[in-house]
Amino acid sequence: MVRVAILAENYYEDLELNYPYYRLKEEGFQVDIVGTRKGVVYHGKHGYPVKSDYATRDVTAEDYDAVVIPGGYAPDHMRRHKATLKFVRDMDRKGKVIAAICHGGWMLASACDIKGKKVTSFFAIRDDLEHAGASWVDRKVVVDGHIITSRKPEDLTSFTGEIIKKLKK
Repeated sequence: MVRVAILAENYYEDLELNYPYYRLKEEGFQVDIVGTRKGVVYHGKHGYPVKSDYATRDVTAEDYDAVVIPGGYAPDHMRRHKATLKFVRDMDRKGKVIAAICHGGWMLASACDIKGKKVTSFFAIRDDLEHAGASWVDRKVVVDGHIITSRKPEDLTSFTGEIIKKLKK
């Protein structure tokens, strides 16, 4: 069975966590909410709650086929935790699918080797991604190897479609 981790922290963009969560479950994938702590209720920017199934310190890259990193302000909180950085870094090193939307690119800049990779994001973090060595483009969705990126909630159908396509190969 395909297993997907969706990272959670407070102030995630509600749609960017929930839309992939339900679409990936609909495809028959096992989808877990992985936070910096287990069993914690995190709240999105618009107040929608989600409870973590696991903490990043309790999971490994071997446990999952993909990780989804929603945007909002959550990625700035995620990257303050060594275990979360290690999990995403290990997913990158193993070439597992890493999908980041909106401000989720902050985690790519902090945890992944994106030098020479083509990515997109919310325009405000373009500089962060370019400083990390990526080539930023303004597109709905960009797939470069195992990394999938998108800009904003309006891109969710394209973003999630590419995740599904990658995981069904």
